[in-house]
Amino acid sequence: MKNAEFLGIDIGASGVKGAIVDVRAGVLVTERFRIPTPQPSTPKNVATAFNEIVRYFGWEGKTIGCGFPSVIKNGLAQTAANIDDEWLGINIAETFSEYCGCPVVVSNDADIAGIAELQFGVGKNVNGTVLIITIGSGLGSALFRDGILVPNTELGHIYLKGDYNIAEHYAADSARKKQNLSWEEWGARFNEYLHHIELIIAPDLIILGGGGSKKFDKFKDQIIIKTPVIPAVLLNNAGIIGAAIHAFNKEKMVGSASKTIG
Repeated sequence: MKNAEFLGIDIGASGVKGAIVDVRAGVLVTERFRIPTPQPSTPKNVATAFNEIVRYFGWEGKTIGCGFPSVIKNGLAQTAANIDDEWLGINIAETFSEYCGCPVVVSNDADIAGIAELQFGVGKNVNGTVLIITIGSGLGSALFRDGILVPNTELGHIYLKGDYNIAEHYAADSARKKQNLSWEEWGARFNEYLHHIELIIAPDLIILGGGGSKKFDKFKDQIIIKTPVIPAVLLNNAGIIGAAIHAFNKEKMVGSASKTIG
């Protein structure tokens, strides 16, 4: 099964974490290794932390998958809400590859987590419109229609009615902590956010991921929208597993192209 094992790295606002994943089973085959996201989170500092994860696992040769907190187009970071502004316009994969010496593929962190949850989690075999919201320092989103990803949605950055701040400043887990809100108070805010999302997207299922989803029992009574809302099962490992799947798919594509050319 070694050929089905890939290194996935998940970069967040507070931590950079990775593990080797069996992508056919969707499980970690090593313990997760985590280091704090460096501050400031500039390309040089984050790439150094990325390389530290790679060296920890002694990874060489095969493609590494990475989830990164940005809208990514043609490999370039388009946004930097929870990462240093120096990343804007930077080719993320090339930067990480230069530091670690391995090929790297990168996609939006919430999209990556969503791919894992749909392939191995509670979203498996669910048709229709499925929305995954990751709850953490911000609010990430991944939108799927009949299992097909609509990439780079940023639904944590919408504005709620009557509020001049983006939604994640109001309803992310970081807002709960900063404003010392009870789970009941924060849950009401989060329900307000989900209600707004429900009106503009009309999903068939909403899956909650990220660190905040582990506390679902503490705020589930405040969630009273019409759409079914359930917690993810892969939780904080979803980003790592999804990143590894991304790397596996990339290598599979390269292998298929080589056979066609040959």
